[in-house]
Amino acid sequence: MKYAFAPIIFGLGADALVARTASQCVQLKASGGASGVLGQLSDGQNRIGGGHPAGCYCFSNGGFTDSNGRGCILTPPTTQFQCDKGATPTSGFDIGSNGAVTYNGSGKFYACPVNDQGEYNVYSSPASDQAKCVEISLGSAGSCGAAPASSQPAPQPSQSAPKPSASQPAPSPSQPAYSASQPAPKPSQPAPKPSQPAPKPSQPAYSASQPAPKPSQPAPKPSASQPAPKPSQPAPQSSQPAPKPSASQPAPKPSQPAGACPADLKGNYEYPPLIVPVDSQSPDKSYGTSYNGKVDSHTCSIFNFDIPASYSGKTCTVVFLLPQQKDLETSSYTLSGNGEVDFAKLKSPASLSTTYHSKSDVEKDYGMTTVAPGNSYAIASGPCAAGQTVSYSICGSGDTSLDYFQDYNPSPIGLYIRQC
Repeated sequence: MKYAFAPIIFGLGADALVARTASQCVQLKASGGASGVLGQLSDGQNRIGGGHPAGCYCFSNGGFTDSNGRGCILTPPTTQFQCDKGATPTSGFDIGSNGAVTYNGSGKFYACPVNDQGEYNVYSSPASDQAKCVEISLGSAGSCGAAPASSQPAPQPSQSAPKPSASQPAPSPSQPAYSASQPAPKPSQPAPKPSQPAPKPSQPAYSASQPAPKPSQPAPKPSASQPAPKPSQPAPQSSQPAPKPSASQPAPKPSQPAGACPADLKGNYEYPPLIVPVDSQSPDKSYGTSYNGKVDSHTCSIFNFDIPASYSGKTCTVVFLLPQQKDLETSSYTLSGNGEVDFAKLKSPASLSTTYHSKSDVEKDYGMTTVAPGNSYAIASGPCAAGQTVSYSICGSGDTSLDYFQDYNPSPIGLYIRQC
């Protein structure tokens, strides 16, 4: 199940509801370097060409929501125009009396090829890594019905951050709360140590509610060909210590928590509706919510998850996904340093005003994990906290610096809760 930005779950406050009668629902048509009615993929990406079903876009308060109730955004950092379930629509759009669509007063958009079969993604700025982008314009191609009955988030252009609700949606990517383009200040003090010691590498991190499992098989009895030594003849000890791993042989990864769900998003999963960065160098500053997960020696990111009541009696696993950069379609990230990060469960959820000083205490620290591109990690597993909001943090260690756009589109990247 995708989060209801998840795209995976967003509750909305009463002031964020958009009346159906206020929406103007139209199909959009591109003209210029590429032409055709915008179609939609099942994940909400908008395409020119390819024979995809025509999209229906409901315009209200300067933003678009598609007929499936997904907020249409300009995905950072690429500015690709796509619609994500639960996302707050990017504001700044307008439809003129002649049907022409503009963004922040400009009617220029760009189509960049996806393949050699005439399919194009739509952007508000030409994609920096594509040389074949062409300039287009967008306009109304006629009405296509009413807005969906489900509640849809409306942009709040007069506020720097959306008001929190039970699920606290993330902001429009056109107004990032914590910009990746701002270099992180050098640390004036070392990163704080975890409030609880990290588990030994030989012991997987279990949730507080699950004791470590007993061995599934008893120790084997000696075979007939190898009798056990008599009490008067103790087993000889090796005169040589166990060899240390060589530099060419990396240490093995921690074992997966007992009973953990697979570290992927192929089943029901939850997307964080609120991501809050906090900085020990500015301990009283509130950065609000962000679309990015950012960690370094003085910066942590806190993730809230709303767990559905339907997960009652199920097992949930906290998973972290870091694919190869080449496998990403709508996201990107930067990673430097040794890759060591610390995952922890907090005692209470974060809010839009959470600062480094006011963040919740750690309930369970899962210790250091060394993350590397092309890997997925099962951090912790246990009974799902059905009907509750739970919060986890990721903090950097040493020279690690990681900044990524949390995204469930292929390939998924970031922190999620997976149910099985």
